Amino acid sequence: MSHILVTGSTAGIGAEIAAELTRQGHRVVRHARDESRAARTRAAYGGEVVVGDLASLDSTRAMADALRGLDPFDVVVHNAGWSSRDSTRPVTVDGLERTFQVNALSAYLLTALLPLPARLVYVSSDSITRATLRLDDLQHERSWTADAAYADSKLALTALAFAVSRRYPKLLCNAVHPGWVRTQMSGDEAPLDVAEGAATPVWLATSTAPDAMVTGAFFHDRRQVRLNPQAYDHQLQDALVERCAALSGVPLPPADA
Repeated sequence: MSHILVTGSTAGIGAEIAAELTRQGHRVVRHARDESRAARTRAAYGGEVVVGDLASLDSTRAMADALRGLDPFDVVVHNAGWSSRDSTRPVTVDGLERTFQVNALSAYLLTALLPLPARLVYVSSDSITRATLRLDDLQHERSWTADAAYADSKLALTALAFAVSRRYPKLLCNAVHPGWVRTQMSGDEAPLDVAEGAATPVWLATSTAPDAMVTGAFFHDRRQVRLNPQAYDHQLQDALVERCAALSGVPLPPADA
């Protein structure tokens, strides 16, 4: 039995990832944005729920503090994500673009603050095929659209996953596109249900099959795929890590951690 954290796990793909891991007998800690969502999640699923607003650096740090008070995690699934439905660039309490902060920077910060697990799974998106990572404008201060912000944030998340895999080669650290899944974010026109979307993240979190026992790869439907060459650029990965460290005020643990 593994001890597993799944962020963004009150609804959608994250809720199903947590549910399937629980069905498999693992001890799962869910994550909710606020106390009201946490209460509903405890009532619906039981178990442990940690609260943290990933659009706030202070709240994310407090969440990490609470998680460090629990038993160390064997696996962390960074599933939390956000996409704007407005045409106005959203800004958080920290003065950062919300899509980037929730989808990428918060995963960096939690990775930096939590003890390193044996496996890390970063839930990305095939939207990275149309993304461009611009380190001089990570937060789209010069131009902003919801679609570009989402795609670019997921490319940043993927590049971070690969940077982490290089920094800590003893871990299994991968990114995954779950597919176009029917959720509140994607809408009813998506072809896949949440169980299909959760299947590969769960597999990466738990399987001992040779195909899953790798690191630094991007998966879809349990197969490795390559969707954007920028994600594999080591120099860009390292520069992105430095930028995230500066924005969050927290460096990654030493490479021998």
